[in-house]
Amino acid sequence: MKAMILAAGRGERMRPLTDATPKPLLAAGGKPLIVWHLERLAASGFREVVINHAHLGAQIEAALGDGRAFGLSIRYSPEPPGALETAGGIAHALPLLGEAPFLVVNGDVWCDWDFRRAYALADRLAHLVFVDNPPQHASGDFCLDGEVVRYAAERHGPTYTYAGTGVFAPRFFAGVPDGAVMKLRPLLDAAIARRELTGEHYTGRWVDVGTPARLAELDAELRRTSELTPRQN
Repeated sequence: MKAMILAAGRGERMRPLTDATPKPLLAAGGKPLIVWHLERLAASGFREVVINHAHLGAQIEAALGDGRAFGLSIRYSPEPPGALETAGGIAHALPLLGEAPFLVVNGDVWCDWDFRRAYALADRLAHLVFVDNPPQHASGDFCLDGEVVRYAAERHGPTYTYAGTGVFAPRFFAGVPDGAVMKLRPLLDAAIARRELTGEHYTGRWVDVGTPARLAELDAELRRTSELTPRQN
């Protein structure tokens, strides 16, 4: 299974930090956000990763290279200025992702969801990971009817927030023209209406690193955790 890291966003809420540095390269706990993903993907058995980029994308390629430093093979999917949004960006990268289901991870989150679980979800059309609603999105968007994803307004229990992590079959994006600017929501709407979208609630650590303040909080937490972790001799 391949993985795709979404790294094309401008990071407007992170300015001025993102004026000179792409958001996935901002550091927390002593390493760039995207490197946390790459190291965990490699440790989980992934070997091929696709990264899309737009804003300051050349910096991402220069920092990560071909992936050998992480035990991975990295290929890049450049997008035009302004990027193609989530669905458009994934559809544009499909030639690199191949015909098998793949894992997608937002490059601007920190999460310890076990990437190895993605292998068990390869039979799904689309499967999303949800987390408890963060303070900045307290109402949530979705709920779960067993594993079937429903909208919060349908009142099927607690509401959740999409964690920016999911497993998708390529055919989920078959109707998106290459080069189209398209959000993920229309595809989710269609799949929910057909009751074909599944999901799960994850209760572990997840941070949407959307502001400089949240980046600073995550950095402090990761450094504190590192200091408490015994070093291996």
